[in-house]
Amino acid sequence: MDIGAETEKEKAAAGWEWRTPASMVLVQLFITGMILLSKVSIGGGIFIFALLAYRSLFGAVFILPFALISERGKWKEMGWHAMGWIFFNAFIGYAVPMSLYCYGLRETTPSYAVIFVNLIPLATFILSLVFRMETLRIWSAIGSLKIAGVLFSVGGTMLISLYKGKVLHLWDPILKNHPKEQTAEGAGNQLRGTIFLVGSSFAFACWYLIQSKVHKVYPYKYWSSMATCLVGGFQTALVGIILNTEKNAWKLGWNIDLVTILYSGALATAGKYCLNSWAVAKRGPTYPPMFNPLSVVFTILLDSIFIGDEITVGSLLGTTMVLVGLYTFLWAKSKEVPEK
Repeated sequence: MDIGAETEKEKAAAGWEWRTPASMVLVQLFITGMILLSKVSIGGGIFIFALLAYRSLFGAVFILPFALISERGKWKEMGWHAMGWIFFNAFIGYAVPMSLYCYGLRETTPSYAVIFVNLIPLATFILSLVFRMETLRIWSAIGSLKIAGVLFSVGGTMLISLYKGKVLHLWDPILKNHPKEQTAEGAGNQLRGTIFLVGSSFAFACWYLIQSKVHKVYPYKYWSSMATCLVGGFQTALVGIILNTEKNAWKLGWNIDLVTILYSGALATAGKYCLNSWAVAKRGPTYPPMFNPLSVVFTILLDSIFIGDEITVGSLLGTTMVLVGLYTFLWAKSKEVPEK
């Protein structure tokens, strides 16, 4: 009986070991699809704040069933104090960073913009040091690896920005929706886009720093996420209405824009959140970020295959540096977390 029970436990453990990394790979594919679809929609002329507002509101709709099932009745405990923090959470964690990211994505390419998503853990670490929320033992092996990881990642991003190198024509794109001519104006757009993307990364980093406070005030993750999406949708809608009151800017049709909004709300918001939460419960909070660099690889490949943005020697070298730096940093960071 004991041997049989032990065998069943081993089989169950093997099942979890397979499902957890598979779910994290799926999350990175969700993120990649969202970035590529957003680029196509933005390139097609969709009003960015309409995209953000609809996406966030649809995300709230998709998360609502999980909140109703898993945290039934907990919405009643959401007082004014918690609502104030959720409003701030939505502003710092969605309205500001996603607006900056979409404008940065409009000026650059998906394979370039996704690099900055993966720099968020590093930006969070830097801000944690600035606000003395984290200490850095420079002369320890772990501290040295963390510094090396930051330097490698930042250096890789600079290499991608400043050096192109030989263009690798590997295949013809499936979708041919924008010209490839590089002009002086295009170079200026990339600089402006980089500024937007850097601002987005630091806004996201600030958002991660206030998460602990939000969870203390209102510890119910599904209702908190649903309310954040709902408030974020209204915030971006309000800004959008101020900037553009034309009805056509807010119309939705049976086109790629609707696909982008539904996909972003269902998979890149609700699906990503649920899978990340499940993985954190199984493997701990440092586990999901370990898979973030995969979105860089997926985005570069699919961006080139579908949209046709060029793969260059500089982008490959820079991306490799970012991946090595990020994995080094996250590995060193995970070693600081005591095992339970």
